[in-house]
Amino acid sequence: MIRFSLLALLLAMPGASAHTAVTSVTPAANTTVAAPGAVRISFSEPVNLRFSTFKVYPLKATGTTLTQAAKRLAPVALAARDDASVRADTAPILTGRAARVTLPLKPNLPAGPYLIVWRVLSEDGHPVTGHHHFHVK
Repeated sequence: MIRFSLLALLLAMPGASAHTAVTSVTPAANTTVAAPGAVRISFSEPVNLRFSTFKVYPLKATGTTLTQAAKRLAPVALAARDDASVRADTAPILTGRAARVTLPLKPNLPAGPYLIVWRVLSEDGHPVTGHHHFHVK
């Protein structure tokens, strides 16, 4: 009887909440687009922007594929400080909570690849990081 009650209690408990997921990014990964005015990232739930990082960089890849370069540079980009002058975004200060983030980009981006990186804190307290790249024609 005690085993049955414990099992019933465990089955009735709600599951742990899932990590926040990125549901879309514009420009989409691996696409070639005219110079966009902004990057947009949508999440499966609102994130606390105070504890989030979003950046866009020109991606210089030599002797490697862009995917490998993006993967290697993403952690470095997230950790960088005082990097506004080398970024493609305008380094906006974001506050509040939002399920969609818009990063304005500097005007007249030169042609080439760009790296988008993000780190957010999920509702359950776990950090979620990601990245991808796009091309400006």
